[in-house]
Amino acid sequence: MTVGVVAMAVTLAACGGGSKSGAGSGEAAKKRDLKIGLLLPEKQAARYEKSDKPLIEKMVGELTSGKGQVVYANAEQDAARQSQQVDDMITKKVDALIIDAVDSKAIGGAVKRAKDAGIPVVAFDRLAEGPVDAYVSFDNEDVGHVQARALLDNLGTKAKDGQIVMMNGARTDPNAAQFKKGAHTELDGKVHIGKEYDTKEWKPENAAANMRSAIAALGKDKIIGVYSANDGMAGGIISALKAAGVSKLPPITGQDTELAGVQRIVAGEQFMSVYKSYAEESPIAAQMAVALAKKQSLISIANSKTNSPTTSDIPTALVPVVAVIKENIRSTVISDGLYTVDEICTAKYKAACKSAGLQ
Repeated sequence: MTVGVVAMAVTLAACGGGSKSGAGSGEAAKKRDLKIGLLLPEKQAARYEKSDKPLIEKMVGELTSGKGQVVYANAEQDAARQSQQVDDMITKKVDALIIDAVDSKAIGGAVKRAKDAGIPVVAFDRLAEGPVDAYVSFDNEDVGHVQARALLDNLGTKAKDGQIVMMNGARTDPNAAQFKKGAHTELDGKVHIGKEYDTKEWKPENAAANMRSAIAALGKDKIIGVYSANDGMAGGIISALKAAGVSKLPPITGQDTELAGVQRIVAGEQFMSVYKSYAEESPIAAQMAVALAKKQSLISIANSKTNSPTTSDIPTALVPVVAVIKENIRSTVISDGLYTVDEICTAKYKAACKSAGLQ
């Protein structure tokens, strides 16, 4: 989203009229400073503390003339802890709640408790079950399409000369199922999928263990590519391949454009990542939460509807994604200010950066 579009959305959100969206505690919220609860799922992915939290805090501040407060907690991959954190937010009487669920199904009961307490809930990045009032994420099936198309483009005419390994995300994350669906749409019939895994908790060490199993089953010389659903797992996959004595790494996909992932792309270890503009997604979550707290319309913010297993017609905003490869690092993550050249091109990567034209 361009700055102009963000500014327009913010203005419209601030000026929106009455709406039936969300029960909320809107009348009370008008009489005091807003409190927006923010529950994030973990700290392993750098995005949550580096990007999402400060971006949401900034947007809440802008929408409330600096008077709004973000009450924050991180579940650190513990679904039971996150459910308790919802109860804590209810006790603290937040005016709206933004939740990125550890487990989208398990959180449903807590979402209902918040709703029963008059607190509207924004499902952030992952579609939580329960009576959520709004949802913002990326076009998750398109993420899978983008990753798989990039892998196929890299393999070219050699796409059926060996087997690929699919390293999907956690079964508890509905986004993982969407990434996988999009990827299979592109890959099925065009490559031989030798092994496929759903990786517990998205952990790199679990991806590494899965990759070791795939190498043992298929043979390290028979693996021509790896579909990895995100950058963290790509790091684990690469470590497993190197430990097995693979000197020429096959093309490996990723997602999130984490700094380590971008550096691996520069070094030629990871082929690509998917760039998702947190600078766009996170402010939208804040806009939704503030609008719901004030009982304002979401029509200027949400451009579509989504159905979850428990709730229909959830007002939704979906943010587009883009493939990042070595050749477009400067025009994407550097141009957008996600990382500087100096952050990417540390001493270890100086030579690779020079070769990639980043110095």
